[in-house]
Amino acid sequence: QVQLVESGGGLVQAGGSLRLSCAASGRTSSMYSMGWFRQAPGKERDFVARIRWSSTNTYYADSVKGRFTISRDNAKNMMYLQMNSLKPEDTAVYYCAAANGYGGSAYFEYKYWGQGTQVTVSS
Repeated sequence: QVQLVESGGGLVQAGGSLRLSCAASGRTSSMYSMGWFRQAPGKERDFVARIRWSSTNTYYADSVKGRFTISRDNAKNMMYLQMNSLKPEDTAVYYCAAANGYGGSAYFEYKYWGQGTQVTVSS
């Protein structure tokens, strides 16, 4: 089993930055892929970014490309999402996710989830 806990969310003005953290515990050796998703009220859970645990390969949603950077520290069992140039439309609950195998851009490809951290961007 893998447990994930997000942190780092908060309030920020448009154009500002936040860094989200995801702490993994449990059987972290079973994780092959990790990703970030977000969900705004009344909307679907959308893919944000993903990374392979054993490599630096990354992929981003078009809406955040060039503004967000995903990274991980295997030794610390941590994953991060650096969010720059934040926009009001980035406001959402952000979720950390992990997959035993390949994890793409669909939420159902991920087995483990954190409880989310709120990001609110004011205009």
